[in-house]
Amino acid sequence: MTPPRNSLSILLVCFLLAASPRSAVHGVELRTVTQVLDGDTILLENGERVSLIGVDAPEIKYTTKAVAAMGKEAAAFARKLVEGKRVRLEFDPSNTIRNHKDNRKRTLAYIFLEDGTFLNAQIVKHGYGFTIPGLVHKYQSEFRRLEQEAKENKRGLWGQGP
Repeated sequence: MTPPRNSLSILLVCFLLAASPRSAVHGVELRTVTQVLDGDTILLENGERVSLIGVDAPEIKYTTKAVAAMGKEAAAFARKLVEGKRVRLEFDPSNTIRNHKDNRKRTLAYIFLEDGTFLNAQIVKHGYGFTIPGLVHKYQSEFRRLEQEAKENKRGLWGQGP
């Protein structure tokens, strides 16, 4: 019995897929985070900017020193978790986020590390960001619970004085 004519081609394709820098876990593409731009925005290897759905972190360039300091802390927290690491993007199925883009053309996504760590939730849980009021999304109730827990335990933003 002779092997199928295209078996060498199939073997070559499998090898090339396995060697690809964009590997997949269970059929889901993983992307590399090249830079954390701020506490709720990351940059991927292809130059794509991704804004975290449901999370708002203080901006680094605020006029008040206290808010700018928290912005830097939020960015440092996110950087420690994801910069240089491979992540999976999950998009929201709700009708409120239609094309996975915001008005600044950033991709809107939930970010999960290879080990399952949920970046959006971790930022809220540790008080480096808060839920966006009025935005309906898949993890809304979980984020509200995590924010309340962060407030009660005076984590991050909620531990700051006036």
